[in-house]
Amino acid sequence: MQRPVRFVVEADGGSRGNPGPAGYGAVVLDPATGETLAERAEYIGVATNNVAEYKGLIAGLKAARELSPDAVVQVRMDSKLVVEQMSGRWKIKHPDMKPLAAEAAKVLPRAQVTYEWIPRERNKHADRLANEAMDAGKRGEQWEPSASSAALDASAARALATPPAGPPGDAAKGAAAVRAALATASGTSATAPAREAAGADTLFAEQDATASGRIPAPAPGPAQAPSATPGWGPDMGTPATFVLLRHGETALTPQKRFSGSGGTDPELSPAGRRQASAVAEALAARGTVQTIVSSPLRRCRETAQAVADRLGLTVTVEEGLREVDFGAWEGLTFAEVRERFPDDLQAWLDSPKAAPTGGGESFTAATRRISATRDRLLAAHAGRTVLLVTHVTPVKILVRLALGAPPEALFKMELSAASLSAVAYYADGNASVRLLNDTSHLR
Repeated sequence: MQRPVRFVVEADGGSRGNPGPAGYGAVVLDPATGETLAERAEYIGVATNNVAEYKGLIAGLKAARELSPDAVVQVRMDSKLVVEQMSGRWKIKHPDMKPLAAEAAKVLPRAQVTYEWIPRERNKHADRLANEAMDAGKRGEQWEPSASSAALDASAARALATPPAGPPGDAAKGAAAVRAALATASGTSATAPAREAAGADTLFAEQDATASGRIPAPAPGPAQAPSATPGWGPDMGTPATFVLLRHGETALTPQKRFSGSGGTDPELSPAGRRQASAVAEALAARGTVQTIVSSPLRRCRETAQAVADRLGLTVTVEEGLREVDFGAWEGLTFAEVRERFPDDLQAWLDSPKAAPTGGGESFTAATRRISATRDRLLAAHAGRTVLLVTHVTPVKILVRLALGAPPEALFKMELSAASLSAVAYYADGNASVRLLNDTSHLR
């Protein structure tokens, strides 16, 4: 069964005088990538803060409905009043609020919408939109999307608010700060569960929540904020574990050439075949892999088949595990791309939305594809240990999403040929990265 589309709606409203000149702002975000999908803002004349906040909520929900009427939406606002009233925990007594709350409740079915209070500093995007709308009203105008800098300002604020805890470039240590600042695609709060790393011999073992050292935070009650103190939670059962294997070397690998799904589809080199044999022996020794799924590209199928032959399993090909298409960059080195397509390369480095020259696939598009593939495989292999034989980009994206790290983390991970990584996925929607870029079997 395919999982529903998920959106995050952040909304805010303000009044300069309360009542006074008022406006609202709302933004719809992709929870997997953080991408801004829609923005709404409007100057509404003289009104109170609460009226403006409700109007921002309504606008955000309508924008989400326009994108997908079946979407599951998490609303995040810094208005305790609106969040508690729409959650049904506080009565709506003010006559001006009742029709607005009723209108908001009718935009999407109640079962599709949840509400979360967030502090004001985490609602800067919607707040900026509301202020832009009020500024426009002061000039006798209405807000125009083309004049907005709210998305850029919010992105910069998030980056400044979550500096890495380790040395420059240490994305792994910065992930904890990122998770604390942003809710993830699965709808977890800033107090997302912490999980202890397992020992090397048990990284792929199927364990229950207690045995693996999984420490979820207590779920908040109906009228209380999430607890910041983690505690031992209920047994969530056996997680699905994806063992992520990058294919062995091809002739292009040691030359560091772009090699995606739009090139020559090279076979494994002699070195790559030796690597595939070595990783097959290592996985046989661990003895935990139950299913093998491979990218359709030849280098992955050959690597997967070497493992399957050793383990006595069959290989299933999954189109969604293919590498990105690097377009006109296929077969070129980084230096050659920089020389021939300097502007396109810089845009690609600066934004996950930018695609390689000549119709390549952007990281944003790849993230959507790989997220959907992950969800399909999780539904099909619940509680099992699955070997995914794939490429650099899919592995990095799966790890990035599990950590809740920003898109730029893709450039801060090392991933060697024939390396092993592992991610465990729990029943509550959270994930635990258990291994990254293990090459001990190649030594």
